[in-house]
Amino acid sequence: MTATGFHEGETATQRRAGVEAEARRLEGMLDASGLSPGAARFLASQRFAALTGRDHDGLLWISPLAAPPGFLRGRSDVLHVSALPREGDPLHDLPSGQQVGLIAVDFATRRRLRVNGEFLGAERGGMTVRVEQSYGNCPKYIHRHAIDVAGLAAPASRRRTTLLTPADEALIAASDTFFLGTSHPTRGSDASHRGGPPGFVRVDSPNSLWWPDFPGNNMFNSYGNLAVDDEAALLFLDFDTGDALHVTGRARVRWTAPGAPGDDGGVGRNVAFSVGLVAR
Repeated sequence: MTATGFHEGETATQRRAGVEAEARRLEGMLDASGLSPGAARFLASQRFAALTGRDHDGLLWISPLAAPPGFLRGRSDVLHVSALPREGDPLHDLPSGQQVGLIAVDFATRRRLRVNGEFLGAERGGMTVRVEQSYGNCPKYIHRHAIDVAGLAAPASRRRTTLLTPADEALIAASDTFFLGTSHPTRGSDASHRGGPPGFVRVDSPNSLWWPDFPGNNMFNSYGNLAVDDEAALLFLDFDTGDALHVTGRARVRWTAPGAPGDDGGVGRNVAFSVGLVAR
């Protein structure tokens, strides 16, 4: 049965941030199971989504999906995705029967929709997800990018390392957008979008990086997951070439005084990430 409302990590994070009342007004969004007609129409017009799931070793990753409009076809509680993570991607052959998270982003109109549910399986170049939850997110920090479907669907490199290379660090430093995958023991995986000025994600060393948080909708879905399970995955994209940097590891929210050095959003928190494995 689909769980509803905020879970314990979300409410604890909202309480710490002092926004419980504001978040409570949005809690009903989480209770909407399946896809509304409006959500289905939005998905049908999209060219890009990011998918969070686990590989055969149980590692959490987040991967791009790109195809012409119509590749996301949803009705009621079923979403058909006419695309798969490309060859060489960490989730290219993701196991079925797991909870996944998907976020579809329209960079032109700065709209996004999150979908959470069960990955039922892949066939004939696509996959099916049983939708358990779907809801929109605010347009803040979405930067306009053109989606090169061919580039994002082309086979990817199979390089695996435990440290970021200088080229990886350069891609991160140039990025104004990345995607964050998190998970909860009973609610499953989730995919979210993060945006800021280019370089808002800082690399401290080849095995650690961090980013400031910015004001949002106060639901704290991702950071609430991290309060319970610190496993996380990052996806950085070169939108011009289709090059993708995947990183899986551990993340924790660090609370500071508002306005402290590095608190770009003025909210008194940032996220530290420890690199476990890099794929590019």
